[in-house]
Amino acid sequence: MPNTLRVTPRVWIGFAIWVGYIVVVFAMQKLTGVPYTELGDSGENLFFGVGLSLIVGSVLLAITTSLLGWWRPALFDAARSRHRWPIIAPIAMAVLVLVNLAATDWAAYDVAFFGASIVLLLVGFTEELTTRGLLLVGLRSRLSEPWVWFLSTLAFALMHYINVFAGQGFLPTTQQVGFAFLGGTIFYILRRTTGSLVWAMVLHGFWDFSTFSSGYGETSPLVGLTAILYLVVGLFALVAVWWTFRSTAQSDVPDAAAARLTA
Repeated sequence: MPNTLRVTPRVWIGFAIWVGYIVVVFAMQKLTGVPYTELGDSGENLFFGVGLSLIVGSVLLAITTSLLGWWRPALFDAARSRHRWPIIAPIAMAVLVLVNLAATDWAAYDVAFFGASIVLLLVGFTEELTTRGLLLVGLRSRLSEPWVWFLSTLAFALMHYINVFAGQGFLPTTQQVGFAFLGGTIFYILRRTTGSLVWAMVLHGFWDFSTFSSGYGETSPLVGLTAILYLVVGLFALVAVWWTFRSTAQSDVPDAAAARLTA
């Protein structure tokens, strides 16, 4: 990773990347013509409806991050949260991932569908790097950490409204947005308590994979239970996140000059 920032972090740059990612995903989904409600019908639908946009998005984000020279601050905090106990929330979410995987009807999978569903793991890289990576770096150049959490998490949640234009109803999408805000808070906590975005990328990828897989084929009663427990964990995270804003250093990234120290 480069040791210097090629471009000074700015809030507008972070939001420009966020908008750019949404535009790319939207354009790719429109080009493939696979409605959101039909993604689970076949391996082909899943790959062209989601997987292809994730692959293209991953490549473009990697190029963008390299050109900016933001890999280090995007992936690592200069100092971790002073309080580590909020990591309970992401640990609980990881347990729910295992429950979802145990509840999955694996017999319903064929090779093509399983291969396409594996590509879903890339969502952890693309969405985390976009919001709690590059956007977070931009926000930290001007804002205090509570605002960084709120705006990056809100941006992550709102990006799910793209599913309305892909064929999903407005009300279920709005519910998805609300749940995404809770999940985004959990991923933010994981970054602050570990000091790295990598673990959030991994948990995010497996969470999306597990929730999709558990809803395919014959649905287990455990799926409804994990949805309720997810809400409980998410609400706990909304309270616990306030203990993560204080770090082991005096401040996180108070200005662009300090941001260079994290590179």
